[in-house]
Amino acid sequence: MHEYQARYPQENSKMAGLAERLLNEGMQKGRQEGRLEGRQEGRQEGKQDILLRLLTRRFGPLDAMTEHRLQSASAVDLERWTDNILDARTLDEVFASH
Repeated sequence: MHEYQARYPQENSKMAGLAERLLNEGMQKGRQEGRLEGRQEGRQEGKQDILLRLLTRRFGPLDAMTEHRLQSASAVDLERWTDNILDARTLDEVFASH
């Protein structure tokens, strides 16, 4: 390694610059992905909170199993259930797949 650095001193600084650039690019990409993931999680939580409020207002306090179902639901399920609440007469009808 020392011999290589002695023979090609300019390569050492080029490699250090390349490594720094790649590290910075990786960090920037990681921050961007983190922000995107955070926004998606925030939207998901918002949908869960809204549906929880609507269900509680319409049908009264929810049992633990229903709350767990909301917390583990996909975005598609949450949207479908939110739409279903408009026509549902019972809590079971909210979760029925139409």
